[in-house]
Amino acid sequence: MIKELVVLILFALGLSLSESKSTFLQPQAAKSFNLSYIQNVRSCSYTVVLTTSCSSPRYTRDQISIAFGDAYGNQIYAPRLDDPSSKTFEQCSSDTFQIDGPCAYQICYVYLYRTGPDGWKPESVKIYGYNSRAVSFYYDAYIPSDIWYGFNLCNSASSSHQLSNQKWFLYVILAFVLTALLY
Repeated sequence: MIKELVVLILFALGLSLSESKSTFLQPQAAKSFNLSYIQNVRSCSYTVVLTTSCSSPRYTRDQISIAFGDAYGNQIYAPRLDDPSSKTFEQCSSDTFQIDGPCAYQICYVYLYRTGPDGWKPESVKIYGYNSRAVSFYYDAYIPSDIWYGFNLCNSASSSHQLSNQKWFLYVILAFVLTALLY
């Protein structure tokens, strides 16, 4: 009876751990996003790959802007990425941009801004920077008009990673205790 109970508890713990890892972050409207933090210091180059969803309109005439940065206030801003003559942001496509701006550390936030009549649904944004590893943000959502919309993981990234490690450690200790009770 005790062995079955231990197996059931370990199964439940494994299920709760797998469910906690399967949650996805959704893009959000920026409540207090401010472009005035842009610094004019040493310049670095960034490669930004914007992938448009296959469920987006075939093309868009909308004006698309991007802002991204790190947790230390280094912000990179590109006011207009769109160019209807070059077929940017077409359905099921990826567009690559070279953007210069202040040198940042690990990129932890990105916001997109869209204005226009057509609508646009990005699938993802991938940013390669000089001082940071490549980072991907998965949108798969229509960008609302006339509002900065995206992700800010600057404050939550390290704390959620630390919590995840603490959770794993707790599960390992619990598994050892339950195994010891069995024998």
